[in-house]
Amino acid sequence: MSEASGSVEKTASQKTVERILKLRDLHAKRNEARAQNHLEVLEEDKRKNLPTNWESRKRQAEWIMKDEAARKEAEEKGLNYERQQLLNLDATEAERIARKKNKKNPDTGFADYEQATIRQYTRLVRGIKPDMEKYEEEKAKLGPAFYGDKNTILHGLNPDKKDAIDRMVDDLEKQVARREKYSRRRTHNDDADIDYINERNAKFNSKLERFYGEHTRETKLNLERGTAI
Repeated sequence: MSEASGSVEKTASQKTVERILKLRDLHAKRNEARAQNHLEVLEEDKRKNLPTNWESRKRQAEWIMKDEAARKEAEEKGLNYERQQLLNLDATEAERIARKKNKKNPDTGFADYEQATIRQYTRLVRGIKPDMEKYEEEKAKLGPAFYGDKNTILHGLNPDKKDAIDRMVDDLEKQVARREKYSRRRTHNDDADIDYINERNAKFNSKLERFYGEHTRETKLNLERGTAI
């Protein structure tokens, strides 16, 4: 009887030791997880304090370092680095780079009045084809008044030519057409129903009509007729 009770007590003590060891192991894992979490919080806080373009700058710096190392390796082997780069470039990428280089924007839009004036002057001058014979004739005919000064009266000396007037009118019409494309002004319809109380509400109603108009048109008509259930 004593031997059985001793074995039972020994088993119970072993279970107690196992529980204690398991608790110690869980406690150690909890401390480890807490330390790792603390490190991750510090890293996240460090990333938040970095500049917004830090990742792109880092990738650019890594690319520059790799490019310099590859260039140095090519020079040591006596190879032309640019040529090697072109040989390793596929046709699709080469076409994309060529298209990007050759892409030209004829009109970059409005930047300021000075740049707009320069663009317009350059465009007008590029379209002019001078007749040097008539130029010399006018110069010989007018003499010193051809260049003129502050005391020269130019009115009536150079009569406007029909082709020059037509060219000016054509250019003005093109300018008007170009401005109409850039304008975002919406024409106001006086006959349209007024279902708004101010400009902000009008814009909001316009957005609702654009996205949900076709789904709610029948309900709206029923409400206006008074036949909605």
